[in-house]
Amino acid sequence: MKKIVIDARGYSTSTGRYTRKLIEYLEELEANQTEREYTILLFPDEFEKYHPTNPRFSKKVADFKHYSLSEQIGFLIFLNKLNADLVHFTMPQQPIFYRGKTVTTIHDLTLLKSFPGNRNLLAYKAKQMVGRFVFRRIGKKSSAIITPTKFTKTDYTTFLSKTGFIPVARINPVDKIQVTYESADVVTSKPTPYPALIDKDFIMYVGQQSNYKNLRRLMQSHQQLLKERPGLKLVLVGKLGEYGEQSKKWAEQQNFKNIVFTGFLESDAQLAWLYKNTLAYVFPSLMEGFGLPALEAMAHGAPVVSSNATCIPEVCGNAAHYFDPEDVSDITRAISEVLEDKKLREDLIKKGTQQVKKYSWKRMAEQTLDIYTKSLKN
Repeated sequence: MKKIVIDARGYSTSTGRYTRKLIEYLEELEANQTEREYTILLFPDEFEKYHPTNPRFSKKVADFKHYSLSEQIGFLIFLNKLNADLVHFTMPQQPIFYRGKTVTTIHDLTLLKSFPGNRNLLAYKAKQMVGRFVFRRIGKKSSAIITPTKFTKTDYTTFLSKTGFIPVARINPVDKIQVTYESADVVTSKPTPYPALIDKDFIMYVGQQSNYKNLRRLMQSHQQLLKERPGLKLVLVGKLGEYGEQSKKWAEQQNFKNIVFTGFLESDAQLAWLYKNTLAYVFPSLMEGFGLPALEAMAHGAPVVSSNATCIPEVCGNAAHYFDPEDVSDITRAISEVLEDKKLREDLIKKGTQQVKKYSWKRMAEQTLDIYTKSLKN
């Protein structure tokens, strides 16, 4: 019996959706096998959010904060005691001196980029230094590395080669870094109107409000659009967090009008209504590892206007209308074209519906299981 451990710390976060879907479909795929058993590691506050549906899946609390000393020492001791045949770290954070067989998923290299925002700059730079060492170490010791896009694979390979830590030839074979595309979730709840937006024209964004999501430029663009469409609202859906609160305050100081911060929506039914009634979903991000929100908007029939940065064109293909995310005027141009051109809107909706069909969470889990099987044999 092979023992596989999945590090699911961060299970309930937005990035953790990948982990949740992976585990969900692995439980289904492994329903009748008797060769492997799985242990899922969770933070204490996430422990009751996961309930195994397959008897070969169990869970344990792993109370070790990401990028901390306890992760490097306490988590190392914890993992050694589990005596696993394979550990899948679903995020790069891991004890760098763990010597067991591992698979690591690298979603993106956002941590290594310069996106400190309004955080403590010294602390952020220290975290980046630790992150760079961890990312380099992963390239050397992981049996396999998973990325969600070809862009992230190339970005990571480039990072490793530039550090001089590992020759490219050692980290870029097909069986070392593999792409497993993610997918989109469709809200199946019957749409429930968001009261403040009934009979209103609006464009929207859904997701994290971190600084690299580029929402301030989106807000500036929206204010330009008000010159031609004075009633148009910009709806920002998602938990504000520290940076989101700062952006909201900044918008108020600028006297920006018609911006609606919904905060985290408890009701999926309201989210479904917003998707179905928006004039456009706008995705202004400066950097993504996959870009789930744009695909989810397509899955709900919303036309997508998007940044042309990083992996987004790879994922969205010709089903989005693109702009330069660092140019407010270009953002305005792209949104305006979609709002004014009915044929363009209809074409984007049609293409978006087809684009989403290219992706599957189940296929992602099947590919990951194949990676496990090969890693265990090597």
